[in-house]
Amino acid sequence: MNPHYTYFLILACSLAGPLLLSFDKKVAFYKKWKYLLPAMLIPAMLYIAWDIYFVSRGVWGFNENYVTGIKLFNIPLEEILFFFVVPYCCVFIYECICVYFPGVKNKKGGRTILLGLAIILLTLGLYFYGKHYTSWTFCFTAVFIAFVFLLRKYWGSFDATAFLISYVIILIPFLVVNGFLTAIPVVLYNNAENLGWRIYTIPFEDVFYGMLLVMMNIVIYEKLK
Repeated sequence: MNPHYTYFLILACSLAGPLLLSFDKKVAFYKKWKYLLPAMLIPAMLYIAWDIYFVSRGVWGFNENYVTGIKLFNIPLEEILFFFVVPYCCVFIYECICVYFPGVKNKKGGRTILLGLAIILLTLGLYFYGKHYTSWTFCFTAVFIAFVFLLRKYWGSFDATAFLISYVIILIPFLVVNGFLTAIPVVLYNNAENLGWRIYTIPFEDVFYGMLLVMMNIVIYEKLK
């Protein structure tokens, strides 16, 4: 296998299962693509801009041995696809959980947990302001959570408990994919810009980097539904 297709193949394998299972009769996720596709655009654009800036600042980069070499805005094409493939898979899992376990919705406690998490993340983000990955990830996640709840009348279709339960489950495949990307490694991190804490080879910040991405997609997706 040509190693330059490594990142692309990781994304293709990640997408294959959720894409095929999207035609399951009970979930019928393919019928909801009209809501999902526009929901993915704004988060993807924000994350691509974030990625471009961080690459330019040396916060992270990419191993040229494992990407095709096709670049847009000075980042690999595969990295742009990441911001569509991963949200697709994650929202699919979220939708499956909501369909097969409708009782996860409208449970108390989810809002309190998310708001408490926002306070902790904002505090840590400000404390570690000198570490770009840590600070930006924690602060952006905290601000978005606050944004959703301050405008909860507009985003009322978002269910905090359903999201949290889903994200705990989503973390398993998310960390597996990230494990491959960081262990090979496809993605290279500047450890001066993060806490240096690892889940195997995965920076701890990735948990909340992923949470923000998935939450943004689900909030918009639920609104469009």
